[in-house]
Amino acid sequence: MRVRVLFFGVLKDLTGLASDSPELPEHATLADMLEYYERKLPRLKELVSSLAMSVNQEYAGPEARLKNGDEVALLPPVSGGSASPHVALVRESIDTSEVLDAIKRAEDGAVVTFDGIVRNNTRGRPTRYLEYEAYEPMALKQMQELAAHALSHFPVREVAIVHRVGRLEIGETSVLIAVAAAHRGAAFDACRWLIDSLKRTVPIWKQEFFEDGAVWADGEPFPDTIVRAEGTHSGRA
Repeated sequence: MRVRVLFFGVLKDLTGLASDSPELPEHATLADMLEYYERKLPRLKELVSSLAMSVNQEYAGPEARLKNGDEVALLPPVSGGSASPHVALVRESIDTSEVLDAIKRAEDGAVVTFDGIVRNNTRGRPTRYLEYEAYEPMALKQMQELAAHALSHFPVREVAIVHRVGRLEIGETSVLIAVAAAHRGAAFDACRWLIDSLKRTVPIWKQEFFEDGAVWADGEPFPDTIVRAEGTHSGRA
């Protein structure tokens, strides 16, 4: 059988591939697929303990069985009521005032925002620009799930999450999160939870470009709820 395998971030550089279509035995598992790539790319073994995997845009563990035509993604650490409609991945500049105007209502006592901005240096090293890459269908789905969780677990009325992909210049907004609520405390709590969760679970990666080259930014470890490629939960031995 054949499956479609997607590579992102540093894995794309390591393999030289954005996607691949390996032929695997019938009833092969994700672990079997990893073994196949470790034989082809010994350096992959250095990264396996930090990877997560998905099958058809759902996180999955090594024991998951594959079917012909499945879409599999290998995911390096990224640099979960009804979901909000104000969730998007965009390639154009994010208009903060437009997003805020879209979610404000007369009953709100507060709208708290997190506005992530491209800075001009990383640890003192001058940055020229950034590029963000996403596993877009899964990223959008994960962002919707985060919005739904915030709306059901915090006393807030509305949530907006907008993330840029592609090339970003210094000073541009990379991610905007806005939370509307009757009271500021709940809005602050939900906004903080959303950006922290997004940074750890949504498959978006950042590449930093300098005068003398480019590097993929280190991602934060996946949370314990996501099984790593090696078959253990993040943060466990």
